[in-house]
Amino acid sequence: MAEGLRERKKRQTRQYISDVATGLFMERGFDAVTVAEIAEAANVSVNTVYNYFPAKEDLFFDRSAGMADRLARWVRGRDAGESAARAVLRELRGEVEAVSPRVGLMEGYDRFMRVIHEAPPLRSRLWSLQQEIHDNVEAVLREEAGAATDDPMPDLMAGQICWIHQAVFVAIGREMLSGRKPAEVSREVLILLDDIEDLLSEKVLNYAVRGAS
Repeated sequence: MAEGLRERKKRQTRQYISDVATGLFMERGFDAVTVAEIAEAANVSVNTVYNYFPAKEDLFFDRSAGMADRLARWVRGRDAGESAARAVLRELRGEVEAVSPRVGLMEGYDRFMRVIHEAPPLRSRLWSLQQEIHDNVEAVLREEAGAATDDPMPDLMAGQICWIHQAVFVAIGREMLSGRKPAEVSREVLILLDDIEDLLSEKVLNYAVRGAS
């Protein structure tokens, strides 16, 4: 169904507020910027900002909206004959090899990370996001395996899969913060992914293999 005029206007307003807020956060830091200042700069009311973004942290992490269920989507969309962990490794390799901004391989990512490191509320939100990612992966594994609620295996496997993802993001964040070029970091993280795969047990690498349809 085509997007209506009202829906398009709301989407554009939301995006504009997010863009204005991001610029202020990058320039001055998260804690130094108030929602009232964001509203004034975006030429909207404070209530309008809160209508689109219930908390100030939501403004900062707006571009990460699809992150919470991305790993779960990769697991759910794995190929026939492919395990959950290998699907995530494959998808991450593709993103890293493409020097994708979706994994932080872009100029300016260091500023994004510095803002997070300097703001405890953002670090707390990032931890919550990581837990949400884990819970979403566990839910997919539990559903597809038909596992009982007291079966610990989906939770344990989700932990291993999320470790793969987190190790990659930590490495990229650290290197980008040190002033490295995205293409250089990409080459090193591809090697890191090989090392990560070598560390995983066969039980992890062969868990939740999708059968042929």
